[in-house]
Amino acid sequence: MAEATSQTTPVATGPSVRAALAAAIAISAFTLAIATFELSMADWPSGFVLLVAVPLVALVFFACLVWSASLLPKIRTSGAKFALPFLICALTLSMLAYAPLHQVALQQNFRWHRADRERIVARVEAGKLKPNVSYNKNLVALGDREPNVSVGNDIVVDETEEGTYVLFLTSRGLKHYFTGFLHVPPGGDPKNFFEFADKPPSRLERYDENWYFVAN
Repeated sequence: MAEATSQTTPVATGPSVRAALAAAIAISAFTLAIATFELSMADWPSGFVLLVAVPLVALVFFACLVWSASLLPKIRTSGAKFALPFLICALTLSMLAYAPLHQVALQQNFRWHRADRERIVARVEAGKLKPNVSYNKNLVALGDREPNVSVGNDIVVDETEEGTYVLFLTSRGLKHYFTGFLHVPPGGDPKNFFEFADKPPSRLERYDENWYFVAN
């Protein structure tokens, strides 16, 4: 009795888009991360790194956008899946242009660190934390044992007749530029903070009672 032999015909598979999709997702995610946290990385030495990182990331993302667009002609022969990398890059570009990424990062920063910052403000007001840096009579170095609530974990204190102003830095750049969350005493005005004696803040946003985001 002759044995029946079965033959299997290999199923043809089209070209894969997985590698292109993974690359587009990775590059887009990294680009969004840099754009979101660029402000908080503006201090030294991160600021110097950004001078190189931001143009490089922008160049890589632009190359990814062009490369993903070059895959679009394959839609006719290999399916709509080849449009996915370009769609991801296009969505990322829209978010970079229109989404308030810095604002989202600041809101998260404010919520995450608020409890620790308020405890530190209470200690400053009680006289338990005082300026301790020889070259700056308004600077308090919190040290490594305290929660990291400010760039360099330094806070700026201003004792006034109204009460105590406490600045928690979110960035510190060249030429004495800074941004940060300023806690003002009840009834206080953030514009009365000593850093704004010569020039009003270039940015002033109220976050909550006695809390403002400021920039000089």
